[in-house]
Amino acid sequence: MKVLSVNVANARPLAIDGRTVMSAIDKRAVEGAVAVRLLGLEGDEQADPTVHGGVGKALYAYPAMHYAFWQTVRAQARVAAWDAVLPPGSMGENLTIDGLDEDRLWIGDRLVAPHCVLAVSEPRFPCFKFDAVMGFAHASRLMAQSGYCGSYLGVIEPGRIQAGDVLRLEPGPREVNLRELFKARRG
Repeated sequence: MKVLSVNVANARPLAIDGRTVMSAIDKRAVEGAVAVRLLGLEGDEQADPTVHGGVGKALYAYPAMHYAFWQTVRAQARVAAWDAVLPPGSMGENLTIDGLDEDRLWIGDRLVAPHCVLAVSEPRFPCFKFDAVMGFAHASRLMAQSGYCGSYLGVIEPGRIQAGDVLRLEPGPREVNLRELFKARRG
């Protein structure tokens, strides 16, 4: 399990259905080590702190293995070419990760990186901004059906993180699985 990319964005205006909202969903990969603080990554913002950010949602991690699914459904929806590649950060995630999906994560599990420790706190529940960024109206519904939600992370030990960092999973109490919680709340 490892970090493939570290992604950040500043909040900026995003036009959706004739109105303008602030969003920092358009994350992009950065080079080198990034400081991990209790409330998130250095250089990253959250536009709506009522649903993103804070102690329990300081970072958002998304499995790279799900990118092929999103590339396919975007092509099927005719909003992208079949060979269009989504860059890391396209799901709005801070960490694009390899080797760790929602079925293997439980609330309270810890992800131990070489220079910081993170804890799985809850699944991500998409909104209309996700639909807009994906380019079609039912993207959030497809996330709900697939369970490809990714995970919010709290910061247990601040430090730094970078692409290539190996993650070690330390199991928590193993009472609530991330995907099961996501599906239960969406049902």
